[in-house]
Amino acid sequence: MNILKRILSLKFSVLFCLGLFAVYLAVFLFYDQFRFPLVWDEKHFWETSLLFSDSFIPNLNQLRNYGALNTPLPFIIFGILENLTGNGILAGRLLNLLLSFVMICLIAFPFAQKGKNGALAACGLLIFPYYLWLSSHLYTDIIATFFVFLGFWLYLRNQHVWSSLAFILAIASRQYMLAFPVALAAYELVSSLKSGFQLRLRHLAPLVAAATIFGWFWLFKGLAPETAIATQNTPSVQQSTWSFSLSPSLYFLSCIGLYFVIPEWILFNRNFSLKKILIFRNASLALILLPIFVFFPPLETHGVLTKIINFLPNTTITLAVLYVLALLVCMRFTRTNLTFWLLFVNCGLMLKAYPWDKYALPLLVIFWYFKAADVLDSGFPNRVDAPKAQIANPENNGLFDQPL
Repeated sequence: MNILKRILSLKFSVLFCLGLFAVYLAVFLFYDQFRFPLVWDEKHFWETSLLFSDSFIPNLNQLRNYGALNTPLPFIIFGILENLTGNGILAGRLLNLLLSFVMICLIAFPFAQKGKNGALAACGLLIFPYYLWLSSHLYTDIIATFFVFLGFWLYLRNQHVWSSLAFILAIASRQYMLAFPVALAAYELVSSLKSGFQLRLRHLAPLVAAATIFGWFWLFKGLAPETAIATQNTPSVQQSTWSFSLSPSLYFLSCIGLYFVIPEWILFNRNFSLKKILIFRNASLALILLPIFVFFPPLETHGVLTKIINFLPNTTITLAVLYVLALLVCMRFTRTNLTFWLLFVNCGLMLKAYPWDKYALPLLVIFWYFKAADVLDSGFPNRVDAPKAQIANPENNGLFDQPL
């Protein structure tokens, strides 16, 4: 019987791998083997990448005076690819596709995890419309997300020094990747305080990674290169150090509701209990969130979710939909574990971001990875062989109380 199960499991794995390969091959062919003209921000990103194509190691002046708002590592990588191949656009797009494929495979087949959780989680991530789109274009998001993913992949294996290095590279790719080592440090420190504080490498490693953001601020003399701020269409919230906006954080919550909470319920749960929804905790969350949406309505937004809600007949219904999506997220993640800290810190960082669906990509990748590895609701998702005794019980999971 065990042999039959292994054969069936192997057969499923092979078929799923072939399916993934077919999806990525279809993307490659659909986009004309990645030889299509530069579109949208690709044009600007490529111009910036060419500034770093003359040598493998940029000088200090180049690092301070390029014309993009995010940290330069992806542009340096694209520039090196241009230097090596003479066709950096194609090579850069292929690199993004490869990194995307590696992440989806590691999500589909985490550790030695049995069952189909990994495959379902991979499907959940592929539902996010920006994942494959960004994987096939010369954008910086996939590289930054890959380093964040690598950071948590190493963290779960107790490789804290290498995990810290991965987070450093993530911050060197996009400033807002800072949220992940900060959340990890907060989780580790709070967990340690509960059990008797002892300063260990696992506490210091994410703090060291997060601290590297100050090096970039010093280099740029601000949040981004002065040249970029002067020439690019910079969001008003990013033009001043102490300027914040709550609307992007609310929209970010709504995106997590649409692209994770609802697909997770469809793929893994599909049970509905009105009795478990109508509890004091959820009512309190609803009452707290409602006036925030009223006074800080996330209406000036961009992305697929925005295009969907534009079909709604009026502003009141639009806000109601966004409110419900955000409320689902608040109800889903009430346990103060690593998942909660990741959501909380990302929402905090969105106070200085432009409200756009694609900024949810790194968090969605990590959430689906944790779901595949069965640590999303764990009290201590910090090692591969961690016991599952503290996996959140049903009442800690909001609506999603029964496994499929």
